[in-house]
Amino acid sequence: MTSAKNFDPNPSIDLNGKGVLVTGGTGSFGHAFIRRVLELYSPSRLVIYSRDEQKQVAMEQEYSMSEYPCLRYFIGDVRDEDRLRRAMSGIDYVVHAAALKHVPVAEYNPIETIKTNIIGAENLISACIDTGVKRVVALSTDKAANPVNLYGATKLCADKLFVAANNLVGAAEGKFSTVRYGNVLGSRGSIIPIFRNMIAQNVESLPITDARMTRFWITIRQGVDFVLQCLGEMQGGEIFIPKIPSMKVLDMVETIAPGYPTRIVGIRPGEKLHESMITLDDANSTLSFANCYLIKPNSIPKLKDHEYSVFGKNGTPVPDEFQYRSDLNDWWLGPDQLNALLAELDETPST
Repeated sequence: MTSAKNFDPNPSIDLNGKGVLVTGGTGSFGHAFIRRVLELYSPSRLVIYSRDEQKQVAMEQEYSMSEYPCLRYFIGDVRDEDRLRRAMSGIDYVVHAAALKHVPVAEYNPIETIKTNIIGAENLISACIDTGVKRVVALSTDKAANPVNLYGATKLCADKLFVAANNLVGAAEGKFSTVRYGNVLGSRGSIIPIFRNMIAQNVESLPITDARMTRFWITIRQGVDFVLQCLGEMQGGEIFIPKIPSMKVLDMVETIAPGYPTRIVGIRPGEKLHESMITLDDANSTLSFANCYLIKPNSIPKLKDHEYSVFGKNGTPVPDEFQYRSDLNDWWLGPDQLNALLAELDETPST
């Protein structure tokens, strides 16, 4: 099995001299994406688009426009199509990471989540088409596959919008694709930083929702490199899913805190026992490649007979009964592998 660490953007995309914009640019992914682009490329314009003024001020202190003249910090909301269109001036590539993501918050504030995750996606699509953006990659989530909560439902709608956007461009150059992956090790609000903080506070026990629970795992660096790979390889309409390992949540806790007491608290509303990134219904449209799966679009007439490839190689159709689910995965993290990933994570500048 190819390691997720082998997502290499270098042969896939050349951002030198190009205009790049990332929505949600001050979030965990956006911050890591900006850092990686500055490491690898010299874009003509690198726009950080987000609505959080304080995070933008803090990020500008780390990555100043005097040191990186390509950088632009745009205060704006994806709900504001006019502001998006203004920010798209001179932009060739867009990565859409802005979203309301917290499941309980989405359940309590459904219309706000819809405005950002669905209407915001449509606003972005319209602005990109109107300004001639060449390629757009939107970040999705495992929760969009057979959604059981509002957040997942809104992301499924957004996925459909980005696939269908390839119908709207007509003969124009613009292409839209989606990247879907699961839990990100070390991102803000994720389980490992939460548990580490609880351990530092000497809590009596760590809460485990269910001893059987499994999750896919990917580091923020791997996620960024995979998005860059997809930005280079995309042909329009695909949903890309990286091949990444699974681990039981209980085993993860035992790895980061051996012997620490735990307690079972039960699955929360809207939470799944296992993650799914490719459902049984998507199997007949799914191709397998060396380090990823690709779900072909079924609703784009001009792409009906298109032969999708990654790095110039055609994929292999998966079996009819195939599902890509965290408990059915054939690649599992052991304690040594998780510790290696965490060590790599701890060496990465915080986001």
